[in-house]
Amino acid sequence: MDAKTQVLEAMKKEGTPLNAGKIVELTNLDRKVVDKAMADLKAAELITSPKRCFWQAK
Repeated sequence: MDAKTQVLEAMKKEGTPLNAGKIVELTNLDRKVVDKAMADLKAAELITSPKRCFWQAK
């Protein structure tokens, strides 16, 4: 499973907006990998930011 899929699944599973630190804890991925995956997901418009520094799946 690639990093983008893991990040998106973690967001969907939690159901609440998460910050990158919490996603790192849930997925056990490196912070830089999570940041890159989130940037790719944002570009693909699969995640949104309801408040500053927090992200959730659409």
